[in-house]
Amino acid sequence: MNTSNIYRNKTMDHISESDIKQTLKIAGWVENIRDHGGVSFIDLRDMYGVMQVVMRDTDLLEGINKEDCISIEGMIQLRDEETFNPKIPTGTIELEAHTVNVLGKVYKQLPFEIMTSKEIREDLRLKHRYLDLRNKKVKDNIIFRSQVISFLRQKMTEMGFLEIQTPILCASSPEGARDYIVPSRKFKGKFYALPQAPQQYKQLLMVSGFDKYFQIAPCFRDEDARADRSPGEFYQLDFEMSFATQEDVFHTGEEVLTAAFEKFAPEGYEVTNAPYPVISYKQAMLEFGSDKPDLRNPLRIVDATDFFQRCTFKPFHGKTIRAIKVHAEMSKGFHEKLLKFATSIGMGGLGYLEVLEDKTYKGPIDKFIPDDMKNEIAEIAGLEAGDTIFFIADKEERAALYAGQLRTELGNRLDLLEKKAYRFCFVNDFPMFEYDKEAKQIIFTHNPFSMPQGGLEALNTKDPQDILAYQYDIVCNGVELSSGAVRNHNLDIMVRAFEIAGYTEEDLKQKFGALYNAFQYGAPPHAGMAPGVDRMIMLLRNEENIREVIPFPMNGNAQDLMCQAPNEVSEMQLREVHIKIRQ
Repeated sequence: MNTSNIYRNKTMDHISESDIKQTLKIAGWVENIRDHGGVSFIDLRDMYGVMQVVMRDTDLLEGINKEDCISIEGMIQLRDEETFNPKIPTGTIELEAHTVNVLGKVYKQLPFEIMTSKEIREDLRLKHRYLDLRNKKVKDNIIFRSQVISFLRQKMTEMGFLEIQTPILCASSPEGARDYIVPSRKFKGKFYALPQAPQQYKQLLMVSGFDKYFQIAPCFRDEDARADRSPGEFYQLDFEMSFATQEDVFHTGEEVLTAAFEKFAPEGYEVTNAPYPVISYKQAMLEFGSDKPDLRNPLRIVDATDFFQRCTFKPFHGKTIRAIKVHAEMSKGFHEKLLKFATSIGMGGLGYLEVLEDKTYKGPIDKFIPDDMKNEIAEIAGLEAGDTIFFIADKEERAALYAGQLRTELGNRLDLLEKKAYRFCFVNDFPMFEYDKEAKQIIFTHNPFSMPQGGLEALNTKDPQDILAYQYDIVCNGVELSSGAVRNHNLDIMVRAFEIAGYTEEDLKQKFGALYNAFQYGAPPHAGMAPGVDRMIMLLRNEENIREVIPFPMNGNAQDLMCQAPNEVSEMQLREVHIKIRQ
C-alpha cells in the first residue's frame, strides 16, 4: 500500500475483500455512470481492472462525465450479495466515496464509446488511438505484446545470444523494398536510409568475432500494407550465429518459437513439435501452390500433366495440369459456386470428376479419359468412392498459383482446416536467381547475401536459374513468420554471384563496401534469420489484421492519422537539408 501517493494507494488488481473497512484512494477513468435517484454508481477503470464506486452523497457526482480521469477516496465495503458481479475480480466489493478529485476533464464529446471501439470504423479508431487503447481488448493486445517480447529477450539470452543494437541511420541499399531516405544537413545532396533490416550490420558483427547476436529490431520499408504487413515499420526477432549451418539455425528457430507459442498460445491450442517439417520450395509450389503452405489444410495438390497429355481432352494439351482431390459432402450448386470463384481469380474454367460408388466417374471430362487409363488417374490422385477431383490447367507458374488459391478456397468453404493449432514448417532451397522479363536480365530472387548451393563451381558451371540458395522461411498457418539464410562469407563467391545479377566488382565496392572490405579479413561462416514479432503476436491473438497488435499503427495508406504523418515541413527545414520540392 502506497500511503504517500496523492492520487491512489492501490491499483484495482491489488484491492480485495481483505481491504474491507479500509479507507483507500483509487484513480482512473469513469467507464460508466448509473444514477439511481438517491444513490449513484460509477465504474472506475485503471489499467489493471474496474471497481464499482457508490456515491450516497449525490453532490459528489456533479460535473462528472464518462472518461473523466478522477481520484476518489473512500471506504471499501462488501456489496449486497444480489449485486455481486462475477465478471470482474472486484465483483464482491465496492468503494463508498467520501471525496472526489477531478484530475483530467473531458471537454469534448467522445468520438466513440470506449467499450465498443473495436466495432467502429478503423480511421476513427486510429485518429483517436489513445482512446481506442483504453478499450480492454485493445489494451490487452499491447500488454500481451510486451510479455511476448520480454519472453523472447529472456529466452534468447538463456540460449547464449548477446543483445546488440544496430544503427537506425544507415546507407541506402539497392536491394529489397523501397528505402525511407533521410536527407543530410552536413553533407549536401547525400542521404541516410532507415534500415530495411539490420542485414549488413549483423553480418559485420559476426566478422567482428561476436558469436551469437540478437535484437528486437525495428525495420523500415516503404511498401504497401496488407492484413499481415504493416506499412512503414515493423519489428523482428533478428538473430545471427557464427560457425553455423542451416540446421543450426533451424534448431534455434524451433527452440525459441516452440517455447514462445507453447507459453502464449490460447488454451487448448496445439503447437508443432520440433523438428518442424522441412519442405523444399519446389515441393511447396507443387503440393500447396504456395511458398507459404498452411499445413492445417489437409488437401494436397498433385501433378497430372503427363497423364492428360495422353488423353483426348485438347484444352489440356501443352499445359501444366494440377489436381486436387477432396473427400467431402458438397451442397447442391457447389460446383457452380466454385467455378465462379475460379473465374474470379483469372482461371479459364474448372474441370472436375466425381468418383461414384462403383469407382466409375461422373463429370464433364470423363468421356475424354480412355477406359484403359481410368485406373491410372485413380492411382495418381489416390481416388476412392465419394471423392471429387478438380483440375487446373495453365502455364506452370499460373497453374501452381491457381491450384494454391483453389486449395485454400476448398479448405475454407468445406471447413477442412484443423482447429486450434499452430502448424509450423520450414520452406528451403529457394532459387538463387530468376529472369526479370521487364529488365530482361538475371536478378536475385531474395537475399543477395545468401550462399549459393554448390558455391563458386555452381556459379561458374550451372544455368543461374538452376542454382539454389541456402535460403529458408519459417511458415506458420500460411503466414510467413521468418526468412533467413546461410550467408555468403566468401569474397570470390560474392563477386561472382553479384556479377551474374549484373553488378560489377566496382558496384559491389560502392554499394556494399563495408561487407566487401570486411570479408577480406577472415570472415567466419555465419547464418541467421528474423521471425516477425508483429506477425507472431497477430497469430497468437487470433487477430485478422496486424494493426490490432501494434500500439500506434499507420493505416493501410501508410498514414499516421493521429499525429498527421507524413506532413509538410517548413521552408527553413528544407533549406537546412538542401532540398527543394518539385511542383
